[in-house]
Amino acid sequence: MRVQTFSRGQILQEFRSRCQALAADDNRGFKKEFEELNDVGKDLPSRAGESEVNREKNRYPYILPYDHCRVRLSIQSAVPHTDYINANFVPGGGSERDFICTQGPLHNTMADFWRMVWEQNVRIIVMVTALRHKDIVLCDKYWPVERGTLYHGLIQVTTMTCKQGPDYFITTINLRQRDCPTDRIITHYYYHSWPDRGIPKDSSSLCAFTDHVRLHLEGLPRLGPTVVHCSAGVGRSGTFVTLLWLMQLCARGIQPDIRAAVEDLRLHRMWMVQNLEQYIFVHQCLLQWLMGGAARTTAGPQILGAGLKTNPPVQDQPHSSGRGERTGRRRQHRHRQKPPSEPNTIQQMLNPGNLLRRLLPSSSLLNPGSHTP
Repeated sequence: MRVQTFSRGQILQEFRSRCQALAADDNRGFKKEFEELNDVGKDLPSRAGESEVNREKNRYPYILPYDHCRVRLSIQSAVPHTDYINANFVPGGGSERDFICTQGPLHNTMADFWRMVWEQNVRIIVMVTALRHKDIVLCDKYWPVERGTLYHGLIQVTTMTCKQGPDYFITTINLRQRDCPTDRIITHYYYHSWPDRGIPKDSSSLCAFTDHVRLHLEGLPRLGPTVVHCSAGVGRSGTFVTLLWLMQLCARGIQPDIRAAVEDLRLHRMWMVQNLEQYIFVHQCLLQWLMGGAARTTAGPQILGAGLKTNPPVQDQPHSSGRGERTGRRRQHRHRQKPPSEPNTIQQMLNPGNLLRRLLPSSSLLNPGSHTP
């Protein structure tokens, strides 16, 4: 199957027009699209996370991994339930498992987090949350911020270097299993200025950060998924993954479809891109990136002349109950099921052939004259 590809200029022209149409009448189009995504994935089971024995491993009781794509750790010493971690495989530009989205590690799950990194052959970790907000812990410190070594279970974690970028830190970590001669190098990206429940103040900052990670990923052999986490692993994590994924799409000359991408992500982890503000922000950032990352601009009504407007965080959205991306009345959605349009609806939705990856062929299938930025 061949997929039609376009130049960056063509993609920009089409995407800008679409954004302007969605932003008309006080973001009417954005609101409609986001509302249509409300029920996506909400009936998928998450029994492992609901299990009594695993409850203490969840940072927030209503943010649980879906069973069908949860990351399973190796069973330790034949002890049941030691395979559980609050994490899901989610799709990206190449496969169903390009990313792992997970919660910020708790003190009692740090060893599980690093065991997941080791077992899944992860080489890049992207952290898009501060450790704390005032007196609220959003993520426990699971790596040595300065040069030094920590031990988490059987995993030795050594910080080798730490460099400061414009709005983030890049830490090089040496990972080794105890009494094992082999080690691995992990790159830890720490974007600390993204507020819980909201969006970064500067869209160009996130554009530059995301593109930096994208280019790093392009230069790596496909060894394992990239871990992305915030506090709950849904709102900011979903926003970052959506933006990175669509950048990868555009770089291959394929028209982006943000609504389809978010729908796909929500079939793999609940509440990905959690509120309307974040949904609009993905469009803003992608538009700015397509325009070549114009002068640094704060996110707002006049962004790039596109007519996109961001509203204050919406407190009455179904996915935001006022305590941040980590909360919500998850049980209510069990009773708002949409009637299936045909038998086996969920199974059909989860069929990879019906997901957005059908729009992301390997490079060998692209038109010979395809354009890349």
